[in-house]
Amino acid sequence: MPYLIDTNILARLANGADAQHAIAARAVVELHRRGEVLHLTSQVLIEFRNMATRPIAQNGLGLSTADTEAQAAGFEAAFPLLAETPAIYLAWKDLVGALGIIGKQVHDARLVAVCHVHSVNHLLTLNVSDFARMSAFGPGVVVVDPANV
Repeated sequence: MPYLIDTNILARLANGADAQHAIAARAVVELHRRGEVLHLTSQVLIEFRNMATRPIAQNGLGLSTADTEAQAAGFEAAFPLLAETPAIYLAWKDLVGALGIIGKQVHDARLVAVCHVHSVNHLLTLNVSDFARMSAFGPGVVVVDPANV
């Protein structure tokens, strides 16, 4: 079964000192062991760059641009990138319209739309509750906490 990896998983993988690093890493290794394909989308990589280069005092990783690019290149090599298509916008628009999604959750809704368009039926995230009301919309997405892998 294909999975989409959320930005918060990449953040934990990139930061070995994070309390949830081992949980995220163990989940990724186990899913690979099972033969699952874990994907990224450009949105996740863009969000990762934002978070990785932001100062630690502002809830970021405080990485240099060079270190961030090296981390991102490693993620791109390890996880296939799903194509950006016009269908993603249309799926996103249907989702946010139907559920009245506003604010920061419009970004999460776009990840669900990517899943719908690319027939990715699982989303690996530390923020399961953020996706709860979206998970049953359309073809549905199973939202998976890495601690439960």
